[in-house]
Amino acid sequence: MKQKQLFTSLLSFLILLSACSKKDQDSIDTTYPEIDVLTANAFPKQCSEVQRGQSFTAKIHVSDNKELGSVSIDIHHNFDHHSHSTEVTGCDMEAIKTPVKPMVLIQTIPVPAGQTSYTAEQTINIPADVDPGDYHFLIRVTDKEGWQTIKGLSIKIK
Repeated sequence: MKQKQLFTSLLSFLILLSACSKKDQDSIDTTYPEIDVLTANAFPKQCSEVQRGQSFTAKIHVSDNKELGSVSIDIHHNFDHHSHSTEVTGCDMEAIKTPVKPMVLIQTIPVPAGQTSYTAEQTINIPADVDPGDYHFLIRVTDKEGWQTIKGLSIKIK
């Protein structure tokens, strides 16, 4: 009788163990999404310049191994020379200054469901009366699992 219970327990354990196989672990997404600012039509790129009183179209190529979630951008001044840059090359910086009327923009760009590769395009208006100078252009892409990649570019508003 005890032998039968031991056999049943061992069989149950083996079934449970096979249910937690490597196949289940392979379906878990642990890969970060990617941001490609080096494609020919990507904009802005590191050290790009944009003009006050004009608009530009941000073109950001993102991809993920399973499914993309969202893309967001953040533009804010870098008059104090803080750093978010993820780029190897730096840009010529103006002198440190106190902001008077800096541009601040935080915006989400929708990504259609089911996409693994997407070029987000967003028209951004630069008000004519914002402080010119050094700014950061941060790109955040999040996949459906919640993994996030950030790309920090330095730009200049003229």
